[in-house]
Amino acid sequence: MPDEPDSRRSLTESTPGAALWLSLDIVHEAESWGSVDGLEPLIEEAGRALAAAPRFSHFTPAEACIALADDAAVHELNLRYRGKDKPTNVLSFPATPMGHPSEDVAPRALGDLVLAHETLVREAAEQGIPLAHHLQHLVIHGLLHLLGYDHETERQAEEMEAMEVEILASLGIPNPYLDETNPIAS
Repeated sequence: MPDEPDSRRSLTESTPGAALWLSLDIVHEAESWGSVDGLEPLIEEAGRALAAAPRFSHFTPAEACIALADDAAVHELNLRYRGKDKPTNVLSFPATPMGHPSEDVAPRALGDLVLAHETLVREAAEQGIPLAHHLQHLVIHGLLHLLGYDHETERQAEEMEAMEVEILASLGIPNPYLDETNPIAS
């Protein structure tokens, strides 16, 4: 991992021959993330899997920022923007309403994701799943939010979950929604 506080990687650089449209800026906001082995490659792999999904193959170049924060920072953001006085695993901040960026700027800004280290570690342990799988699931979940998908209604939730399960399967990750303890499922 580079010593720089943040790094920008185009997912096309590490996937020869792939016409992928997504670039991720990964920003390290909390030192606790340093304990996660292979962190940036895991995030990039999740982004590549989403970008390679057939339903997204026609997308034009876009970028998203992923901030790796701690529970305290996410708690503050969750209270400020959602009125919820607790940390959560991932927050999504679309760059434009409904996550539909304008087409006149390339690459288009999708928005920002903020991941809470302690919450992700705790949830993975509670669910008995590898932290790497939970991290990749939440990156995909958050990116889908930036693309305008949501789970406010049962129909929306079913559509979003189906996309997540399909993308996770391409990474060899089992369906997380089969586990009743998954906090995203509730």
